[in-house]
Amino acid sequence: MWADHFASNQILNEQVLSFFLDICTHIANQTNVRIAVNTRLLIKNQLEGIGWFTYETLKRIVTNHPEHEFFFIFDRAYDPQFIFSKNVTPIVVGPPARHPLLFILWFELSIPHILKKIKADAFISPDAYGSLSTKVPTLLVIHDLNFEHYPQYIPRLARWHYQYFTARFAKKAKRIATVSEYSKSDIVTQYGIDPEKIDVTYNGANQHFSPISEADQVKIKKELTSGHDYFVFIGALNPRKNLTNLFKAFDVFRINNPSVQTRLVVVGEKMYWTDDIKNSYLKMTHKSQVVFTGRLNLDKLVAVTGAAKALVYVSIFEGFGIPIVESFYAGIPVITSTTTSMPEIAGDAALLVDPFNINQIAEAMEKITFDKQLALSLIERGRKRRHLFTWDNTADQLWNSFQKMIKDSIK
Repeated sequence: MWADHFASNQILNEQVLSFFLDICTHIANQTNVRIAVNTRLLIKNQLEGIGWFTYETLKRIVTNHPEHEFFFIFDRAYDPQFIFSKNVTPIVVGPPARHPLLFILWFELSIPHILKKIKADAFISPDAYGSLSTKVPTLLVIHDLNFEHYPQYIPRLARWHYQYFTARFAKKAKRIATVSEYSKSDIVTQYGIDPEKIDVTYNGANQHFSPISEADQVKIKKELTSGHDYFVFIGALNPRKNLTNLFKAFDVFRINNPSVQTRLVVVGEKMYWTDDIKNSYLKMTHKSQVVFTGRLNLDKLVAVTGAAKALVYVSIFEGFGIPIVESFYAGIPVITSTTTSMPEIAGDAALLVDPFNINQIAEAMEKITFDKQLALSLIERGRKRRHLFTWDNTADQLWNSFQKMIKDSIK
C-alpha cells in the first residue's frame, strides 16, 4: 500500500513539475525578456566571419521576436544600420576590446556592470567570449577551437587568453551553440562539457552568392587573369589554411599539364604571412600564374567566386568552412579537405582530398579541369545541399538554443 501511495505521489510530482516547466516556458516565450547581446563585432564595412554570423542571426531574431527587448552592447560608436528594429536599444561601453588585456576589462568589468544596470534576464555572446563575473544566464557561441590544435599559429598573448578563458567560459555558460557536429564533439573532448548542453547551429551563406552570367564570367577573367580560367582560394592567409601545400599542388598540376593555362587566384588578407608560406610561394615554378587580390568587398567576392573553375579549400582545420557553402550557392565545384568539419559540411557535393597529400590536391584539380561531367555533377549536388545552410535556419536554431537556456534557467 505504501509503495502504491509513494508511486502515485511520485507520478503526481513529476506531472506537476512538467506542467510548471511548460508554463514557465510559455511565459518566457510570450512575455518580455530583456536580452543583452555582445555586438562588438558589428562594425561598418568590417564584417568578417563571426561578424557576419552576428549580423545575419540577430537581424532575423530581433525582427521575428518583437515581444522581447534586446540590448545591443557595442564597444565603440555604432552604425545605425545595425539597429535592426524598434525593440533594440543600443548601448556603448568601453574600452574598445581589440586586445587580450582589453578583452578582460570589457568582459569582466564593463559587461557585468551594464548587465546589472539594464536588469538583463539573459546574455548572448556570438563570438565565444563570456564573462566569469556575471550570474546572468549566458548563451555562448563557440565557432571552433583552432587555438587548441594549432596554437603555434597564434600570437603568444592572444593564445594565452584563448586557452585560459575559453574553457572557463564554456563551463560557466548556461548553454553553448556551435557551428558543426565536429566542433560540438571537439568542445566535449577538449573541455569535458556535457554534449546535452551544446546545440549545433550551422552557418548560412550570404544571399548575394548565386551563379553569374557567362558575360560577367568573361569580364572577371579578363580583369584577373587575362581571360584564363582559374581556381580560387578564399580565406585569411594564415598557416592553418594550408597555402604551402596549395602552392605546391598548383605547381604539380601545371607541370603535369603544360598545355593548361589555368591560374590560381588567392583572395584574402595576409594575416599571418609566415616565412613558410612566403618561401613556398617564392619557390613556385608558376608563381607568375598566382594572383593575390587581397580582401574584396562583397560584390566583388561574389563575382570572383562565381567566375572560378572551382574553389580549392584545402585547409587543415575548420570549425565550419563558409566558403564551401558560398561556392555551392555560386554554382561552382568544390575541392576541400577530409579533415575536421569539412567532410560534414561538403557531404557528397565536393571532391575530398588529404590536405597533406600534394599529389591528391593536384589530381583533384585535373579532374575538375578535364572531367566536365564530374564538375557539373558536383555543381548540381552543391545546389541541392546548399538548402541545409541558410541564415534563416541558423537564426531559428540559435533561438531554439536560447529557449532551451531559458527553460534550463527556470529549473
